[in-house]
Amino acid sequence: MTQSRPLANRNYRLYFSGQLISVPGTWLQTVAQAWLVLQLTPSGSALGITVALQALPVLILGPWAGALADRSDKRKLLLGTQAAQGALALTLGAATLAHQATLPMVWVLALGLGLARAIDVPTRQTFVSELVDRDALPRAISINSTVAAAARMVGPAGAGLLIAALGTGACFLINGASFLAPLAGLTLMDTSRLHRPTTPPPRTPKAVRAGLTYVNSRADLLIPLIMMALVGTLAYEFQVTIPLIAHDTFHLGATGFGLLYAAMGAGSVVSGLTIAGRVAPRVKTIAQAALVFGAALAAAALSPSPLTAALCLSVAGAASVVFSSTTNSTLQLRAEPAMRGRVVALYIVAFMGSTPIGGPLVGAIGQLSGPRAALASGAVGCFVAAALAAAYGVRSHGTSKLRPARLAAPEPTRATQ
Repeated sequence: MTQSRPLANRNYRLYFSGQLISVPGTWLQTVAQAWLVLQLTPSGSALGITVALQALPVLILGPWAGALADRSDKRKLLLGTQAAQGALALTLGAATLAHQATLPMVWVLALGLGLARAIDVPTRQTFVSELVDRDALPRAISINSTVAAAARMVGPAGAGLLIAALGTGACFLINGASFLAPLAGLTLMDTSRLHRPTTPPPRTPKAVRAGLTYVNSRADLLIPLIMMALVGTLAYEFQVTIPLIAHDTFHLGATGFGLLYAAMGAGSVVSGLTIAGRVAPRVKTIAQAALVFGAALAAAALSPSPLTAALCLSVAGAASVVFSSTTNSTLQLRAEPAMRGRVVALYIVAFMGSTPIGGPLVGAIGQLSGPRAALASGAVGCFVAAALAAAYGVRSHGTSKLRPARLAAPEPTRATQ
C-alpha cells in the first residue's frame, strides 16, 4: 500500500522538500526581475523581451532537451541545471545590490536562465518516474502540480513584500540560496532505490527526429499533446487575463487583483490535494477536465461582479490542475521509458513554450475586444480540445483507455519501496 503513496518514499520526500523550497523562490525571481526591468527603463517592450528570452529556449530547445534527458543520468543532470540557476540568480542579486545591474545584463542572465530551465523542466518531470513506482506516479505528479500552484499563489505576494522591505536584489539572493535545498536532496538520495531501466537507452543519431516520429505514430500521445497546446496557448494565460479583467472590467485596485489571483490559486491547491492524481490517467479524463476548465472560464467571462468572477476562477484553477497533471501522467505512463524524456519535453513545449505565442495573442484579443473576450478565448480553446478528444474516442471505438507502456523492472539487487 505504501507504494502508491509517494511521500512514503524517502527519495521522493527529498525531492519534494527541495521543490517546496525552490519553486516559490522562482516566483520571487520572476516578479523581482520584472520590477527591476521597469526600474531600469519604463518600457513595456523591454519587459516583453525579458519574458521572451526566458520562454523561447523552452519553445525552441524542448525536444533536444528531452532527448538529452532520455540518454543522461537525470539526477546528475539536475544537479547541474539547479546549480546553474542558483548561480545566475546570485549573480543578478549581487549586481543589483552593487547598483551594477544593466538592462543588457538582465537580458543575458534571463537567456541563461531560460536555457537552464529548458533542460531542467523536462528532466525534473521525467525524474519523478525514477523516484516512485508505477502506481504512485499519477499522485506524485499531482503533488508536484500542487506545489507549483501554491507557489504561484504565495510567491508573487511574498515578492511584493520583500521588494518593499529589502529591494529586488534580496529576492534574487533568496532565490539563489533556495536552490541549495534541491541540490542537497539530490545529493542525499539513495541511487540504488531509483527505478531506472536495466539497460540505458542507446545514444542514437537523430534522437529528436525519432521522438517526433514516435509521437506522430501514437495517437494516444499526439492527441493529449495537441490538447495541451490548444489549452496552453489560449487558457493558461492568466498573467494576461486576470490583470485585464481586474483593472479594465471591474476597476479593482491592487488588493482586488490579488484576491482574484488568490482565488484561482486556492482552487488549484485544493484540487491538487483532493482530486488530481486520484482520477484515471486517460484521454477521457483529460477531456472532462478541459470541459470543466472551459465552462469555468466562460462563466468568469460573463460574471457580473468580482465575487462571482473569483468563484468561477477558483473552479477554473481546480480544473486546470486536473487537466495538466492528468495529461502529464497519461503521457508518462503511455510512453516507452526510452522515449519518456522526449515525450514530456513536447508536453513542456505545449504547456510552457506556448507563452510567447499565447500571451501576445490573448493580450491582443483583450485589447481589441475586451478582457471578457480574452477569457472567453481560453474557454474556446478548452472546448476545441475536448471536441478533439471526443473525435479521437469515436475513431478508436472507445479504446482510449490507458494502454500503458511497461516500465522497466528494477534490478534484482535493488530494494523496492
